[in-house]
Amino acid sequence: MPRTSGPRRQIVRKPKFRPISVSEEAAAAATFPTPDPEKYPPAEKFADLDVSDELHDTLDHLGYETPTPIQSETLPAALDGHDMIGQAPTGTGKTAAFTIPILEQLDLDAQGVQAIILSPTRELTEQVAAEAQRLAGKRKVKFALLVGGRPLGSQMAKLEDGVHIAVGTPGRVLDHIGRGTLNLSDVRFVVLDEADRMLDFGFRPDIEKILAKCPTDRQTLLFSATMPQDVLRLVKRYQKDPLQVDLTPKNVSDHVRQFVCGVDHDRKRSLLARVLYKEKPRQVIVFCRTKRGADSLYQKFSKKLGKDVETLHGDLRQSARDKVMKRFRAGQTRLLIATDIVGRGIDVSTVSHIINYDVPEDCDDYVHRVGRAGRISSDRQGTSFIFATREDGELVTRIEMRINKELTPYKIEGFEAMRNVPKAKHVDDLKPEPVEEAAAEAEEDPADDFGADLL
Repeated sequence: MPRTSGPRRQIVRKPKFRPISVSEEAAAAATFPTPDPEKYPPAEKFADLDVSDELHDTLDHLGYETPTPIQSETLPAALDGHDMIGQAPTGTGKTAAFTIPILEQLDLDAQGVQAIILSPTRELTEQVAAEAQRLAGKRKVKFALLVGGRPLGSQMAKLEDGVHIAVGTPGRVLDHIGRGTLNLSDVRFVVLDEADRMLDFGFRPDIEKILAKCPTDRQTLLFSATMPQDVLRLVKRYQKDPLQVDLTPKNVSDHVRQFVCGVDHDRKRSLLARVLYKEKPRQVIVFCRTKRGADSLYQKFSKKLGKDVETLHGDLRQSARDKVMKRFRAGQTRLLIATDIVGRGIDVSTVSHIINYDVPEDCDDYVHRVGRAGRISSDRQGTSFIFATREDGELVTRIEMRINKELTPYKIEGFEAMRNVPKAKHVDDLKPEPVEEAAAEAEEDPADDFGADLL
């Protein structure tokens, strides 16, 4: 039977979000013993740590004087061999918190891999490996970097030559185990860095297979920004009487000013151009929800900005990702358009602004995105923006509840980012915007008004 004609009913799509389950709330509330302040008083200075003179000399040479809170509270107990749970935002110095105990207890004369450090992404893994090598100083510590997108042959050769510490992503580490090129039977230290993110990426089966290959008599250090149920299961199953240091802030870092911009979807690019022009960021990361969205935005802005803008997401070859990050760290790229691949752990102190071009569906993703502009290595206050459409209202509310703070509205004078929609008494009174006007706005080049002066 043919449909009768008539006005179409407007369908409002609710934003997707991951509801917090009762089990997750219980996990978040779960606590473990904390280090005894009398037995393990927090270290006020690195000079207070009970480590070798050689390691002290290296720390002095690198300019390590005052530990960050996570370092101060975890290092004394970790140096004594305790399993540790460290909860703190990204950018707070967790790498040194787990690397220093390993280096202090490492036996350079022993055969076999003594420590395995797992991280969720190639970029973060490379950063951890580089920092660990810096902390090793002049000691002849042998490292192996085990990540995808790198020549397998050179990794196999390095493992065959013998290494003390292996740093890798779960997938590539498990690959080497399967090939017989990595033996973990002599491991004394296991580090799970950004454990919650590794589980978000679906690495739990790989992690459990890797841990099953390690001796049970070992020290396990787990660091995670959040403590969801899956991470709690790992703690209970694979750690022995761990001590917990929870420095999770109730609010996002005070080093970041946080704004929200109400915007219609087809005016996002124009709003972005105007925010960049007004703010003149030192360096900025623009986060998109999808790879296609990041590529589309990059194509629009690269026409005017050239080498000042790059894009970064999981579909790029490893060599291309390396070049992008190298240029960004060197300050040669001002604008980086990315997915959440750089949402965790990447320490670039010159990032002054974060723009959430798409509102993240997970509140924790917002916290980690914003953390890029509030690093401990940065010397200035960061700034973040959320571009929120009307459909994003519920997500923004959840973010404000998560950070326990109301986001400050931000407007560009003379630019109407969000059109006023008059209230209609009846669905028949709703008059859609002319198609020609919407199409013209969607096709405009947002950099035309500013050109090379955009940044």
